[in-house]
Amino acid sequence: MKFPNDIKYTKDHEWVKISDGVAYIGITEFAQSELGDIVFVDVDTLNEELDQEEVFGTIEAVKTVSDLFMPISGKVDSFNKELEDSPELINDDPYNKGWIISVSDFDETELETLLSADDYKKLVE
Repeated sequence: MKFPNDIKYTKDHEWVKISDGVAYIGITEFAQSELGDIVFVDVDTLNEELDQEEVFGTIEAVKTVSDLFMPISGKVDSFNKELEDSPELINDDPYNKGWIISVSDFDETELETLLSADDYKKLVE
């Protein structure tokens, strides 16, 4: 199982990666393996300002539906359109092609409240 060091993690198994001033958010490899085959992702919070730990959408696997929580406060700018036709990208590549939303105007200080790769690894092992 991979635990990239360039991202931050939540106890709810979301991750956030900052790239060129944009925060990309998805679920961890551990989370997708626990959910199983991802069949649908619903994000109905586009262009909304959300607080840390607020629900930004849901993810549906063959046997369950789970809420998705904001790792940091910010404005939901975009949804990964590739997930509309290929939600299994989350299973195949959760940290790159399987990102779910991008966020702007985020609170960088909240990154300090999130888990490092080592801390997250300890949480799930």
